[in-house]
Amino acid sequence: MAEFQHKAFGLAATDTSGVLSPFHFSRRENGDDDVTIKILYCGVCHSDLHTVKNEWGFTQYPVVPGHEIAGVVTKVGNNVEKFKAGDRVGVGVIVNSCRTCDVCQQDLESYCAKMIFTYNSTDKDGTRTYGGYSDTVVVDQHFVLRFPDNVPSDAGAPLLCAGITVYSPMKYYGMTEAGKHLGVAGLGGLGHVAVKFGKAFGLKVTVISTSPKKKAEALNKLGADAFVVSTDAAALEAATGTMDFIIDTIAAVHQLAPLLSLLKMNGRLVTVGLPDKPLDLPIFPLVAGRKMIGGSDFGGIKETQEMLDFCGKHGIAADIELIRADEINAAMERLAKSDVRYRFVIDVGNSLAKL
Repeated sequence: MAEFQHKAFGLAATDTSGVLSPFHFSRRENGDDDVTIKILYCGVCHSDLHTVKNEWGFTQYPVVPGHEIAGVVTKVGNNVEKFKAGDRVGVGVIVNSCRTCDVCQQDLESYCAKMIFTYNSTDKDGTRTYGGYSDTVVVDQHFVLRFPDNVPSDAGAPLLCAGITVYSPMKYYGMTEAGKHLGVAGLGGLGHVAVKFGKAFGLKVTVISTSPKKKAEALNKLGADAFVVSTDAAALEAATGTMDFIIDTIAAVHQLAPLLSLLKMNGRLVTVGLPDKPLDLPIFPLVAGRKMIGGSDFGGIKETQEMLDFCGKHGIAADIELIRADEINAAMERLAKSDVRYRFVIDVGNSLAKL
């Protein structure tokens, strides 16, 4: 067990109400391979909401959420050569893995059976991991990411989960061929970044949403080519069999059959949302159209850095609502209603210490 030496302050939930309140705790001291980061911003992911309410059933209270962390380096260990004090850096969903298994050797730490989450886990040294709704974090250098100069820290923070969660399957499942037609189901934190990535790859992009109110934003602000209201039978019929790929970002329970109907023969539906109950999967349309349904988690560290560099090259960042630390519980209530355009980000550096 590591000796606790580094005092920290953040926001924690202590029970299934999910209410977040001020919390004093400890981080390990900076080791030889560690980077200490002063947290300036932290995105609010739907996973944070699921976790604070224990909707997935494995929350260990108290829990400090947050795995879309952006800040500046304040200290580095003796073995750290990639980073120095003052560097703008980020931390995503995981802070450690076994480093030796087949998937780790393929730079796919996100699929390691022994990966250690940025919060709600136990690190290799025995310390609890607490997330980015806090003022500081100590992370092994391997899991620290560098922000390109033209990617802002506040609007760049959500890229560390929302961004990589859609970028990774787009790369793996071949959703990068210019001229192909991509459907993006759900226009939230993940979906709006998927639209931006799709356009940067040169795809035709159609947003599929239950909310007609998002049409103008999808077309005029995010650059989507078309918009389909998924509850409009006529619109679905008109779009039947037109899409090469659909990336399904919906975190709530929903029907897959209407999405499968939109795919061409050999089309691919890839789901990245995490509903808290199983979805109904009709097999007939898969067989009849030689279609495929797949899944994907967030990507490994190498791919996440590649994604950040891609965002730098194409001028991509998340569309955010910047909130103060004392607004987090209201933000969580809004997030549960999908009332955010498109990602809350906590202004940790300017507001946490004032609690």
